[in-house]
Amino acid sequence: MPVTLKEVAERAGVSRSAVSRTFTDGASVSVSMRRKVEKAARELGYSPNALASSLTTGRTKLIGLVSNNFHNPIFLEVFDLFTRGLQDRGLRPLLVNLSEEVDPTNPVRMLRQYSVDGVVVASSTLPPGFSKAFRDAGVPVVHSFGSLSSAPEVHVVGIDNQEAGRLAARTLLERGYTRVGFMGGPEFATSTQDRLAGFIAELSAHPTIRASYSFADAYSFDAGRKEMLRLLKEEPAQAYFGGDDVLSIGALSAIKDSGLDCPKDVGIIGLNDMEMARWNNINLTTIRQPIRQIVTSSIELMAATLEDRDRFPEARIFSCTVVERGTLRPALKA
Repeated sequence: MPVTLKEVAERAGVSRSAVSRTFTDGASVSVSMRRKVEKAARELGYSPNALASSLTTGRTKLIGLVSNNFHNPIFLEVFDLFTRGLQDRGLRPLLVNLSEEVDPTNPVRMLRQYSVDGVVVASSTLPPGFSKAFRDAGVPVVHSFGSLSSAPEVHVVGIDNQEAGRLAARTLLERGYTRVGFMGGPEFATSTQDRLAGFIAELSAHPTIRASYSFADAYSFDAGRKEMLRLLKEEPAQAYFGGDDVLSIGALSAIKDSGLDCPKDVGIIGLNDMEMARWNNINLTTIRQPIRQIVTSSIELMAATLEDRDRFPEARIFSCTVVERGTLRPALKA
């Protein structure tokens, strides 16, 4: 049988309330009392019951970690960083799979039933209104990888996706491509729309450049491969901004299986710099999204919001950089 709080109190020669205070964050207890209780707990092998503690403190330390793109390998890294980072702060991640879910009603109800202290929405495709639904329900929320806004209604941490699109366009222009394409993820995803907007805006200053755009069904390898196979049946562009690494890797597979060479026949630049992009057999030129910094900042912002629930919504935006590898031809000499 598990050791009880009463047994620890008897071993330490103190009241049960003294034991409870010792294991309650922020509770008042003297140094000598704490030492006696902790010594008794070690001798008995006692571990405080987290659920029971939450009844005393009113805080479960549960943080809902919500995402809707479990098919994209980049989120293995995202979840790893989030879960370890939250646990290091004494918080408990509760992972929620929202694949195919666009209405926040059910997730809000479910996470309120679990009495979570806060929610991190880790998604580049869900609209701002999704995160706002948690805020409106009185749940502190941070939207990681969300869409940039000059006046955010919830905390947002990520990159400027429009600037990423502009950076991709400039990179293709520097290499002398005159027919370029954007191959994005799902058409109505906020990240797709923002990256396309930046891409087209940058190219609009170069009227001699032919630009096209299309959308894959999902941010996945299969969707990227399917869309590139379709594009290759028509007159393909000289190079594409894949909008996401896993899409771009699927496109690379289609290019090679069609008997073409990358970058000689068709160039590709992705976005994220996921681990797979560095593999020698892929060697994808891409735009690095600083995922570790985004996750760390999101956790910091969530912890601060738990302490100050009236904290004004802020946007924390990180810069991207191009990672040169082997799927684009070299830049033209000045």
